[in-house]
Amino acid sequence: MQHRVFPAAALIAALLCVAPFAHAQQNQAPEGFTALFDGKTLDGWWGWGTKHYDEYMKLDAAALKALQEQSRIEIRKHWRVENGELVGYGKELFLTTNEFYEDFELLVEYKTVPTADSGIYLRGCPQVQIWDWTKAGGKWELGADKGSGGLWNNKKGSKGRDPLVLADKPFGEWNSFRITMVGDIVTVYLNDKLVVDHARMHNFFLREDQTQLLADQEGPMPKRGPIQLQTYGDEVRWRNVFIRKIDAKKGNN
Repeated sequence: MQHRVFPAAALIAALLCVAPFAHAQQNQAPEGFTALFDGKTLDGWWGWGTKHYDEYMKLDAAALKALQEQSRIEIRKHWRVENGELVGYGKELFLTTNEFYEDFELLVEYKTVPTADSGIYLRGCPQVQIWDWTKAGGKWELGADKGSGGLWNNKKGSKGRDPLVLADKPFGEWNSFRITMVGDIVTVYLNDKLVVDHARMHNFFLREDQTQLLADQEGPMPKRGPIQLQTYGDEVRWRNVFIRKIDAKKGNN
């Protein structure tokens, strides 16, 4: 399958020339963006874990609706809204947007605690990594010492797998992501620092197993899919979750 490498890279570069956005009011979307979290409820979300997107993409509308309704019962066991923040307890199911997206710019803030392990799934695939970057977190052998923001499920040694710089803030402080995805190409800013620079995201679900990508596959990513907020450890809090669709032909939407 042919990938849009250079057009996507050029488009993302142009988009990221825009000055970083400052939140005027918590959970109120800036111009051009849509709020994925209303600050009060879990409306707009359903629940899904680290399972192949084919399992829901193949369903007809009625079956998908039934699956989503059942999952909303489950997510309320492990997610709550508190003081305008989404709070996840570190168990599946993960919050999953009702709407599916193609190319987009995503803004989100999160706050973790020691030993937390989390991430943001793009088009239903893992993930932009979030974790405890300290030695006490116990995951330096997996790359946690390099910090959050990398495309951790990319093939080892590939561009984007590890963040370019350690940009995490201390526990208890809010971190902010700015993630742009056009085609298979992803750029990530964490706390206004570039941590992934126009890297191709590999498709986790094309793995032969959990450690080795198929020899001839480093993607492609699905053309469209949901955004997922994962918690896979201790508590993670989220707020100011905004998305802007990108028209790859026009460079905007």
